[in-house]
Amino acid sequence: MRAALLFVVLAISAVFSVKVQAASPIRIVALGDSLTAGYGLESGQDFATKLQEKLISEGIEAKVDNAGVSGDTSAGGLSRVDWAVDGDPKPSLVIVALGANDMLRGLDPSVTQKNLAGILDKLKEKKIPVLLVGMQSPMNLGSAFQGKFDRIYKELADQYDVPLYPFFLKDVAMKAEYNQGDGIHPNQKGVSIIVDNIFPSVKKALE
Repeated sequence: MRAALLFVVLAISAVFSVKVQAASPIRIVALGDSLTAGYGLESGQDFATKLQEKLISEGIEAKVDNAGVSGDTSAGGLSRVDWAVDGDPKPSLVIVALGANDMLRGLDPSVTQKNLAGILDKLKEKKIPVLLVGMQSPMNLGSAFQGKFDRIYKELADQYDVPLYPFFLKDVAMKAEYNQGDGIHPNQKGVSIIVDNIFPSVKKALE
């Protein structure tokens, strides 16, 4: 009798353990700059937090780590990608959204491409899926620079066979009502648009 009771208790415990493990949220890392970090926004209004809320509202239990650093370049992202993604659990996805500051500083696009390739190499070695997020150069930097910069993301996505979300600021860039006073960083409304736009790509990358 005692043996039968013990078996039942162990069976229930095993089922409960499986359910708890299944309910554990997946981990996503958003590796980026001020656009990811939430520059100028109140706490909890940043891209990572709002994306996490969107995922949960859609039935995807996820924890999105905000690995955005204001002012960071692709070189900075390369230097810190290891510690950004290390830890338990292993990320189910890393969103790589870097290059905006390279562009604003007029850095050679080939250098940006090399740094982003270094990040993708590290994540590939760790067997961590990636969603690469692109940036676009404004026309005032010249057509030659614009052409070189804008194509690096597509080239990298093809080279590494990773999904690409072409433009982080889609439907937000150059629209005053969706940006802060500097005209560069999105406000709360802008972040909501960015999250809604990128969500299908994030969901597909997770699948």
